[in-house]
Amino acid sequence: MAAAALIAAAAGALVLPATAEAHGAIQVPGSRTWLCYQDGRNSSTGAIEPKNAACAAAVAKSGTTALYNWFAVLRSNGAGRVSGFIPDGQLCSGGTGGPYDFTGFNLARADWPTTHLTAGATMQFRYNDWAKHPGTFSLYITKDGYDPTKPLAWGDLEPTPFDQVTNPPANGGPGTDDGHYYWTGRLPSGKTGKHLIYSVWSRSDSQETFYGCSDVVFDGGNGEVTGIGTQPSTSPSVSPSVSPSTPDTSPGTGGSCTAMYNTVSTWSGGFQGEVMVHAGSTPVNGWRVSWTWPGSQTLASVWSGKASSTGSLISVGNENWNASVAAGGRTTFGFLASGAAPTALTNLSCSTG
Repeated sequence: MAAAALIAAAAGALVLPATAEAHGAIQVPGSRTWLCYQDGRNSSTGAIEPKNAACAAAVAKSGTTALYNWFAVLRSNGAGRVSGFIPDGQLCSGGTGGPYDFTGFNLARADWPTTHLTAGATMQFRYNDWAKHPGTFSLYITKDGYDPTKPLAWGDLEPTPFDQVTNPPANGGPGTDDGHYYWTGRLPSGKTGKHLIYSVWSRSDSQETFYGCSDVVFDGGNGEVTGIGTQPSTSPSVSPSVSPSTPDTSPGTGGSCTAMYNTVSTWSGGFQGEVMVHAGSTPVNGWRVSWTWPGSQTLASVWSGKASSTGSLISVGNENWNASVAAGGRTTFGFLASGAAPTALTNLSCSTG
């Protein structure tokens, strides 16, 4: 079945060529193209207006057509081939032989939209079915020591998939953002920090094969996504709220919470970070997040939280207006810091008492 999808865009209408017969991309955990489309698409005008710095850099290199066709990272002659077919450094674009230019999504950066996961946990994977076809879905994980600031090579991935399924059920679609294949699988155990999940969908009724990169962090998360809809800026309109004193450890009350970090943007000598505070099964009334810098970073300013520091130890507590977090809910705070952006914050923790 040939997919003839007409997508409204600010620059006009784009009709997908008949040579691209099937379409889809992994949505949970989200691929770079899918999450950058979510980040940048203006729901009122249809224009692509990236807010995430990595997504903006990808669009600057590949243009907005790549995101209007977020489901078309494919090779029509792929035949399920991986290493040796797609060159090192071009894994996320599926090489350069597809119908569109996705090379911007190969950029080696630590600030792509990120899905937070728990190693060894069972989760439901979802893969968009813009066009439905039989085939096999394979998921690979990066090896320990993966560095997102270096171009992704096949040697960075474990050699065999940690999850593989053939012809899973589908819900909704085709030709919609919401329609998807779904299946339950188990995430790799023993993984911590930043990683990348590489997805391959190989059709069984043709040689067409789809490729995708999903940036994840194993930090105890349950599928939360950070780095979407946050405008990158080196000078946000906030006032510094950091004092070099003993951290305020006044207790909060309520249930448990977890903290999840994401790099929003980077520049020479500094970076912007975001931390999500996620409540557990019971509401939180007052929270505090702490971490230790892994290097020589220093905190410059914080918004949506009150910060204090002692050496490399940072502590950020709630403002009055965001102290309460509903069960299963979340709130975020942001900060600017000097130094190199870390891939993870050391000893990152959240407490309510």
